[in-house]
Amino acid sequence: MHNGMRAGPSGSLPAPGAQSMEPRRAGTSSKPRKAVKVKVVDLYQFEVEVTREEAAVLNMVKERVKEQGRVWWATEASKGAGWYLQPTVSSLTESNLVSHLPLSNFTDSGHLKKLIRKGIPPALRAKVWRAVSGAIKKRSTVPDSYYQDLIEAVQGKDTPATRQIDHDLDRTFPCHPVIDSPEGQASLRRILRGYSFRDSRVGYCQGMNYVAASLLLVMKTEEEAFWMLAVLLENILYHDSYSENLYGCHVEQRVFKELFKKKCPRLAMHLEKIDFDSSLVTTEWFLCLFAKNLPSETTMRVWDVLFNEGAGILFRVALAFFKIKEEQLLRAKHVGEAINILQEATHSAYDPEEILTVAFEKLGAVSTQNITKQREKEQPAVMAELERQVQRLARSDDDSASNSPRQQAP
Repeated sequence: MHNGMRAGPSGSLPAPGAQSMEPRRAGTSSKPRKAVKVKVVDLYQFEVEVTREEAAVLNMVKERVKEQGRVWWATEASKGAGWYLQPTVSSLTESNLVSHLPLSNFTDSGHLKKLIRKGIPPALRAKVWRAVSGAIKKRSTVPDSYYQDLIEAVQGKDTPATRQIDHDLDRTFPCHPVIDSPEGQASLRRILRGYSFRDSRVGYCQGMNYVAASLLLVMKTEEEAFWMLAVLLENILYHDSYSENLYGCHVEQRVFKELFKKKCPRLAMHLEKIDFDSSLVTTEWFLCLFAKNLPSETTMRVWDVLFNEGAGILFRVALAFFKIKEEQLLRAKHVGEAINILQEATHSAYDPEEILTVAFEKLGAVSTQNITKQREKEQPAVMAELERQVQRLARSDDDSASNSPRQQAP
């Protein structure tokens, strides 16, 4: 779902063994040639330009999605339709009576976690996300007309947030047949405007447009997308990640850096030598939840886990990319080279299984408890730095005022 992805009406994936139709002219030298690329449409209607090898991977992913779909439907047949909708299955950790629950509930919950990590079929994704994320519960606490009333109440109102939203709409997945249509942009505008008034402390932050647009593609209706956005920002992600000063985002970046030093010490030391700061790439990853950076099905696989297990998956996936590209990054001589390596890695991550296997099996423990402890440890430093920024801005404003013509003697 990265910027290079464009959507359109064109065809199916080429066969894995498809040959290039580009002839080789007689008498030409055998210099290395750029890989021939073809345009294909992925599972979420993004048109992507890929090599034949990448097209083969996309075909494999499509087949794997079908196979995983059969597993989910077989589970539905044996456990009953919507078995994951039961509160004791979809949110065991919220129960105050966990010790008194039947063993079958724990078994079902563990089975659900394994199934989700292997991927939710697109046809069931919206339903499962609602169940495991807490969105159903959040929506049930307000009147049925809440969203419509909110949209009507904010119609025509003008704020810095609404102006920025309007500015960003055209830049959100341009050329996608749904998002870049008049109807899609109108729905995205209402979702973002509505949320900016629901939580004026957050308002709107760039990055939320990609998140909301991706939710719209999965949830289909804007109201369902709105509630998924709400549960993300209010219950799943670290608080204030999208606030005006990005306090939560700054905390998460510092937590990631500490994890990175522990998991990839040699690479962390090398990147520090070339003055590479991981936040140069990871800030966008965390703010967009990878929606702007990864191919669509890979993004959705990350989000499957995000809605069920929490924000820890963001750290795991970010670490996985550094781990996968460790040898290349160790050879990087400057910051720009390191950035290019990581950007190419995310943009070409067409096989979700490769990334998630590293994220879950090659990094060791990345527990929610440890992340929470590290967040608490980093909070004072972030608050102090933000306070220094405020003071610097205040001094700058004072200097500007004292140097203005109105403040000078005639």
